[in-house]
Amino acid sequence: MSNKRRKFKADFKAKVALEAIKGERTISELAARYEIHPTMINTWKKALLDGASGVFEKGKKSPSSQGPGEEELYRQIGKLKVENDFLSKGLNL
Repeated sequence: MSNKRRKFKADFKAKVALEAIKGERTISELAARYEIHPTMINTWKKALLDGASGVFEKGKKSPSSQGPGEEELYRQIGKLKVENDFLSKGLNL
């Protein structure tokens, strides 16, 4: 018997979580219908409710998607330029 974990796509998780939020069917009914554990549905439902406020934040991006700030990038460019100049002098270019 194979014990591989099933991986679900984000759109499937959202669909199941939305159905759970609607409340037209019980969690047990949804679990039987989609052949997943009820705990998984509750986890997805909670994640959807916790992240729902982020949908309505205008002009703000999540910190993980922003990357380094402009000042940090200029600092890195300056550091690399100094290193490049130092190495060029060492090679007599």
